[in-house]
Order: sequence, then C-alpha cells, then structure tokens
Amino acid sequence: MSASVSVGVDGKEGRARGRVRPGGYGVVRAGRGSFLLHRRAAVVAGALAVVLAAGSVAYLCAGERFVAPGDVLDVLLGRPSSAELVVGTLRLPRLVVGLLVGAAFGVAGALIQTVARNPLASPDIIGISQGAGALTVGAMTFGVTSFAVLPYLSVIGGIAAAALVYVFAWRGGLHATRFVLIGIGFAIALRSVTTLFMTKGDYLVAQQAQIWMTGSLNGRGWDEAAPLGWVLLALLPAVAWAARAQRNVTLDDDTATGLGVRLGRVRLGLVLLGVVLASVATGVAGPVDFVALLAPQVARRLTRTAQIPLLGSALMGAVIVVLADLLGRRLFAPTELPVGVLTAAVGAPYLIWLIIRSRGAGGKA
Repeated sequence: MSASVSVGVDGKEGRARGRVRPGGYGVVRAGRGSFLLHRRAAVVAGALAVVLAAGSVAYLCAGERFVAPGDVLDVLLGRPSSAELVVGTLRLPRLVVGLLVGAAFGVAGALIQTVARNPLASPDIIGISQGAGALTVGAMTFGVTSFAVLPYLSVIGGIAAAALVYVFAWRGGLHATRFVLIGIGFAIALRSVTTLFMTKGDYLVAQQAQIWMTGSLNGRGWDEAAPLGWVLLALLPAVAWAARAQRNVTLDDDTATGLGVRLGRVRLGLVLLGVVLASVATGVAGPVDFVALLAPQVARRLTRTAQIPLLGSALMGAVIVVLADLLGRRLFAPTELPVGVLTAAVGAPYLIWLIIRSRGAGGKA
C-alpha cells in the first residue's frame, strides 16, 4: 500500500515532526486524540446515507394513498397532520424495521465474509439463516407465534447452526472453501427440516410460516422495531471492536500471529457477532435472502478498501431492504410482494455471476 508523508510543525519548539499515513487516508482529530479515516469510504457512506434518506421519504410517501413530502415531514417532526395514521402508524414502523433488518444483515454478512475470506460466505448461504428459520418454524408449528419469543428462538437456532458448521469445517484451521461447502450442505439439510415442520403443522400455521420463510415486513410495527433496536444498540460496542479487529483478520496468519493477534479468538468473536446479528434480523423479518451476500460486496467495490467496510455494509443493506420493500408494495399493486422475493430476484443472478467469476479466477473468490 502506498503511503504519503505529512509534516507538522510544533509552534513552541519550532521543530518539524514527520508523520506517515497510508495513502487515501486522512487524519481526523477529536480533542487530544486522532484517528485515520478512509476518504473514499467516508464519501461513499455519505452518499449512501443520502440515498437512504431519499428512499425513506419515498417509502413514506408512496402507497394506496399518496402522502406529500411536507405532510411526511410534519409527522416526523411531531406536528399535527392528517397523515398521522397512514405515515406514523402504518408506514413508519415498518420502515424502521426494514432499516434495522437491512443494517443487521449487511454487517453480519461483512463479518462472516471477512472471517471466511470468501464472498460466498453469507448467513443465508452457509446455513445460519436456515438454522434460525428451522427452529422458528418448528416453534410456530407447535403453537408459538408470539413475536416477543420468536427472535430469541431464531438466535438460538442460528448459533446452533453456526456452531455445527464451524466444528465440521475446522481441521487445524478454518479453510474458506471447506467452510462454505459444509455450510451449504447444512443449509440444504436445515431447509429440508423446515419443510418437514411445515408439512406436519396446521394448515394456517404452515401458510404463516411459508410467508415468514420468504422474508416479509408486512404487519411489522413498533412491537418488533423496538426490541430489535435495543438489541442492535447494545451490540454497537461489539461492532466498534469488530471494525478494528477485522483489520488483523485480513492479514495472513503468520503476520497476524507475529503481531500477537490471537486469531482463533478474534475469528470466533467476529463470527459469533455476525451470527447474532443475522439471527435477530431473521427472527423479526424472516430470512430475507441475499441481503447479507450483496451488501458487503457492493460496499467494498464502491469504497475500494482493503477490508469490507462495516458502516458501508450497514447502509447498503438498509438501502437494499427499504427499496426492495417499496418496490414490493407498489410494483404489482394492489398485490403486495414480500421483500424477500425482490431481494432474491436481484441476489440470485449476482450469486451465479460470483460463482462463475470465482471459477474463472482459478477458484479464488
């Protein structure tokens, strides 16, 4: 990596001090401290935030009844408005759930892909989402349908599936190709278990489970948004740690070990955090396919950073889910498509392209 040298002058001593920083980075000072900021990543994050804000306004405006942007702003600012019911009660909670779910899937995919060093290693490909879904659908089959309970079951199912994949893929180390292949095998097996639960359950419950398995924000409100928001807020310190820790994981094993990094513990921590994020999001909205696969790779290509940017992945995941749900609501109105149908329609061709590209590169994803 190229480096640029900047020279600062101490006014008291009148001496020049040389400071070296990687090319493409700037120094941001906060009080007595300072940190490096990748300029292009910051610009991309700002652009994605603008796109997300515009998409969110469009989301709140569009529907069977169009609401003017001014009325949407009044509702968001707490002013009296005739659109309070439509925007504040019906659309805004669903939008918040979509934002949180998309961000959680984006960060989860970034962490797991970083550890596996493979763009195919996302929660919905290697069995984590399927593990969360199998336990959740199984619980629904036996009469547990409360959204206060289902997210916790999803976390348990996701962690159990990830543990099985991790154990079976470990052979003196975590080999990326073996990790992905074993994960795909578990994903197929767990999806079969889910189908078995659905065929053994009540018809209405099976129909509800089928919609949930597609990935949908329909009917989601503050009862789902609030717990998910608190969980993500509690995980913010862990995500901040992960943003620093993933830099060491991207190094080769010998270099990282020589620097004193305990790779086994760091990788396990990153995977566990990614599994929890993906499982919680799955419990709220169902397994919204390909968001965790798409968001990190698109963010990385836009920022051109050495490691997958977590903030960019979170924003990209939120953009994908919000825009997909908006299109799902309006594309074939009055028929409403689940958000997972739209994300799968975009993600499946990307997955095929990614596999072809990997083979063309000699199997190195």
